[in-house]
Amino acid sequence: MTLPSISIQGRRIASNAPPYIVAELSANHNGSLKRAITILETAKKCGADAVKLQTYTPDTLTLNCNSEDFQIKGGLWDGKTLYELYQWAHMPWDWHTPLFDRAKELDITIFSTPFDRTAVDLLEDLNAPAYKIASFEAVDLALIRYAASTKKPLILSTGMADMEEIAEAVQAAEDAGCTELALLHCVSGYPAPPEDYNLKTIPDMMTRFGKVTGLSDHTLDNATAIASVALGAAIIEKHFTLDKKGGGPDDSFSLEPPQLEALCRDAKTVWQALGKVDYGRKSCERANVLFRRSLYYIKDMKAGKILDEESVRSIRPGYGLACKHLDTLLGKRLKKSVGRGTPAAWEDIDI
Repeated sequence: MTLPSISIQGRRIASNAPPYIVAELSANHNGSLKRAITILETAKKCGADAVKLQTYTPDTLTLNCNSEDFQIKGGLWDGKTLYELYQWAHMPWDWHTPLFDRAKELDITIFSTPFDRTAVDLLEDLNAPAYKIASFEAVDLALIRYAASTKKPLILSTGMADMEEIAEAVQAAEDAGCTELALLHCVSGYPAPPEDYNLKTIPDMMTRFGKVTGLSDHTLDNATAIASVALGAAIIEKHFTLDKKGGGPDDSFSLEPPQLEALCRDAKTVWQALGKVDYGRKSCERANVLFRRSLYYIKDMKAGKILDEESVRSIRPGYGLACKHLDTLLGKRLKKSVGRGTPAAWEDIDI
């Protein structure tokens, strides 16, 4: 079976490649282009593979309406209408060009989540290397088809989607010509408790859909994301900010720079530690054979001596015959003289 993989700007993404870390800028610009650029620069310093934006306006997401259906009740954004939230959180579209230009200067990948066709068109003009479909848009099959029609790699987040809806989204992407599709297991809570994540879904998702699979993580620390690597996650996406107390709509559940740096480091360490099935002696163990037991002659003996428990023992170091051969050696005759502290060897003995 061929291992699924995709490639974004030449970076291969698969479960047998180092985890691809995406720093989600989201609304953490807090209305400042300067802050957005600083987040981009800091993500690069922390070791992220990519920074992801969100491309929408309040008018491309919802209506400016105060009726009951449009009111947010509870959670981080309690009391706002949908329009007010997205007006607060959206990034002006004329910021995309300076952010893409700065990312190019820094040699870090930048792409975005489009929320409607006009956003895809804007990002195509900027030659975006990939697209992300947000969890809440995973049921917008027309949008998925439009983004997939660009033939760029597509990363599809699956928060709130059931198995049938995920299958429909995958089919829509493939029908529109997408050949590089990744799925992100996600829980659309902000923040989301670790116990809601059910990370065992990741290997099941890999088996069911046969796609590169990763995690969009909304928990408050790195433990869930790092654990996902051990289950095969090839992509980790985390919201990233400069300051959790920055006051923006997404700051409180985002990683700060020391946490992102730790995620980039520790996720790759876990991936390296997974390795392969291997019962052989490891490179770091070779010198430690000194501390292993083996069979040694414990006194000087002439050729013809019959070996007994007073002449051969299991001791450290480990350069002699394996301890399991002691019973075989006892009662055998030496073919040559040996000295005390000599490792036992088959060629010494008349078997």
